[in-house]
Amino acid sequence: MQDKYQPAAVETAAQQHWDSTDAFRVTEDASKPKYYCLSMFPYPSGKLHMGHVRNYTIGDVLARFHRMKGFNVLQPMGWDAFGLPAENAAIKNKVPPAKWTYDNIAYMKQQLQSLGFAIDWSRELATCQPAYYKWNQWLFLRMLEKGIAYKKTQVVNWDPVDQTVLANEQVIDGRGWRTGAVIEKREIPGYYLGITQYADELLNDLDLLDGWPERVKTMQANWIGKSTGVRFAFKHDIRDESGALIDDGRLWVFTTRADTIMGVTFCAVAAEHPLATRAARDNPELAAFIDKCKHGSVMEADMATMEKEGLPTGLSVVHPLTGESVPLWVGNYVLMSYGDGAVMGVPAHDERDFGFALKYKLPIEQVIAVGDNAFSSTAWADWYGAKDGVCVNSGRYDGLGHAAAVDAVAADLAAGGGEKKVQWRLRDWGVSRQRYWGCPIPIIHCEHCGDVPVPDEQLPVVLPEDCIPDGSGNPLLKRDDFIDVACPKCGAAAKRETDTMDTFVDSSWYYARYCSAGNDGAMVDERAGYWMPVDQYIGGIEHAILHLLYSRFWTKVMRDMGLTTAREPFARLLTQGMVLNDAWLHKPEGGGKDYYWESEVEVVRDAKGQIISGRLKSDGTVLEHELTTMSKSKNNGVDPQALIEQYGADTARFFMMFASPPEQTLEWNDAGVEGAHRFLKRVWAFAHGYCAELRAARPASPTLGKAKLPAALAGLRRELHLVLKQAGYDLGKQQFNTVASAAMKMLNALEKAPRDGADAAEVVGEGLSILLRVLSPICPHITHVLWRHCGFGDDILDAPWPEPAGSALEQDEVELMLQVNGKLRGSVRVAADVPKEAIEAIALASEAAQKFMEGRPPKKVIVVPGRLVNIVA
Repeated sequence: MQDKYQPAAVETAAQQHWDSTDAFRVTEDASKPKYYCLSMFPYPSGKLHMGHVRNYTIGDVLARFHRMKGFNVLQPMGWDAFGLPAENAAIKNKVPPAKWTYDNIAYMKQQLQSLGFAIDWSRELATCQPAYYKWNQWLFLRMLEKGIAYKKTQVVNWDPVDQTVLANEQVIDGRGWRTGAVIEKREIPGYYLGITQYADELLNDLDLLDGWPERVKTMQANWIGKSTGVRFAFKHDIRDESGALIDDGRLWVFTTRADTIMGVTFCAVAAEHPLATRAARDNPELAAFIDKCKHGSVMEADMATMEKEGLPTGLSVVHPLTGESVPLWVGNYVLMSYGDGAVMGVPAHDERDFGFALKYKLPIEQVIAVGDNAFSSTAWADWYGAKDGVCVNSGRYDGLGHAAAVDAVAADLAAGGGEKKVQWRLRDWGVSRQRYWGCPIPIIHCEHCGDVPVPDEQLPVVLPEDCIPDGSGNPLLKRDDFIDVACPKCGAAAKRETDTMDTFVDSSWYYARYCSAGNDGAMVDERAGYWMPVDQYIGGIEHAILHLLYSRFWTKVMRDMGLTTAREPFARLLTQGMVLNDAWLHKPEGGGKDYYWESEVEVVRDAKGQIISGRLKSDGTVLEHELTTMSKSKNNGVDPQALIEQYGADTARFFMMFASPPEQTLEWNDAGVEGAHRFLKRVWAFAHGYCAELRAARPASPTLGKAKLPAALAGLRRELHLVLKQAGYDLGKQQFNTVASAAMKMLNALEKAPRDGADAAEVVGEGLSILLRVLSPICPHITHVLWRHCGFGDDILDAPWPEPAGSALEQDEVELMLQVNGKLRGSVRVAADVPKEAIEAIALASEAAQKFMEGRPPKKVIVVPGRLVNIVA
């Protein structure tokens, strides 16, 4: 055994052993409880970052711990390989996205393997492989048959220069991110998945997810957005060019506040609404405003923060209860995709409407009162939007509370077609993307037969992998060998669909495919019944809504089609915090931020190491400092490969687990990394010393617990087992930082242990074996090698998690704190099994008690077993 810790040699030896024994390949075993541990798979961007290292180390610690606890553990890995970044890289580097992607996968896989993760690589998948996305296409066709998938027109961001559709995040200030061209809103046909058909179940089943953070469940519930209200119509006499009433003379709206209907002072419609189009026909100013709205964002998050703007149409609608004329406006905050694309404006009791009315000098009429609070039409107060008031200035509804008023208004609106209704914020999932690097949608367009599904026997529709995008539209449009095809129905010349699927489709079911790896004849098989649901899912909070919601939807669809019995995909969810690091920046006069690597900065720190200031070494420019997420763009990332080469993977893993609880942000600290490395060197040195001094003296068969140990050794053993007991509890609670701390406490205790005789050899040997097993899930390489060298067994992977021994926790004597009249005055030692009366006598006779009782007789003696004695004098 080397006397010095050499991480590279240690980690090579451990990984070669795991490879040669195929240590992490797993099959179904009904005789064991199963544990499916899964971290969100990475996008193959080129290199791992520290966020990846933290995420996958958390999963690996849990996987290894459960293996030691006797579980049959599955921990797979794959690649979320389709998507826009590959196309952007292809444009920049003039290479096919496929080559860029596969090269990155190869490099990142090697990085993951160098970290020693206990991954079953036999189940590896990449979503860009035809063997995987064939089943995207197959299930899409089943959804089409069931009416879950369907086609309709959709509003998209169109770049007129690149002739392509852009995602919302690619539109910056109304212009294309690459060309700078003004973006147009266009309606084009696309495919949708009917996730709203599952809205009730998706909302209600959140109650089943006891292992999910409440924050995430709340985010999902808000996104689904169940609203109970009333849908009704304002009548009108607005006609189109042919003289026909637009929408049968009705402007439909939905409101959760029907009790405020008597306070309506205007209505607003979306820019795409037919009434807006009609009004703009003879109004150039309105037409220009509508065009501006169509170039804006359609993201609800943007709508919530954007400045609310509008223009009057010059048209009006009729209030359904009063018969009064209500002016009609076009508002940039009204979404055509939400409800009926129209809202009723009640400025007195809706904060958005209040601001809009103030801006455009529209009437504000109070119709809800809360107690004796005075209402102002110039400043908003929170109570204006409350539901706990009563109706005022509302005719026959005056005095009614919210629920009673809603019922009464709904009844009165029923004659005009109004009704109580549940509405959802959730919208059906548009999966068509006018981009190349994605899963082809399996549809063929025939002039005679229309849209024809690709027959199952012709799946997968394989995406050509040799296209090199140039930014001017979808390159598939130029590939006749892909587009031109015979119609499966009539045999006539036809065209393939060139849209590809949203990449969220790829990640919505990969967890189920891992369970059925290698089955080319089925999407999932009976093995999914054994493994599903995932017992522990790990990933960033940024995926709390869409990815998790789509995965839940996809699981329920597969269940309804008989592919799985799982109702939910993920039983427990852990959302790890971000990795933060210092960043140095300068804000030039023209705007923006210039970031610099810390190696370029002269950093000034105080005596405690806290940053005071920093200057650029090259020219002395004073820089600003911020603690922010690690990022290439901020020049504050740490290369995991460089860290591994310098300190070893176990050091990186230990620091990641020790520095912070998993849900909290982790602040990068070079001194902390060095401290983790020093600790592992101490573990190695201690084990080396044990092998040299004590291993041979250890008895061949265990004697601990059978005979009384000297006090020092008994105390050491008890301390180790108490720390072990807490470590096991903390690991079960996923508090990895305290488990790492427990390993440090164990080493500190062992380093002070007596070294003489067989008893010491046995106690120290037991303690070292406990330390190595507790440390093993976090630092698997060093513990693998030391376990063998110290003679504890051939493979620590086969060792069970250590359990605290009752004999170690027993005490011959206990120390009790001594209080006199509630104040701590010392302590007494008593036999562990001494009766209460004897404890009282020992306490009263103690020197401390006699001193502070000052000759007074005791009124009462209170004994708290195992903790303290309080004498009341």
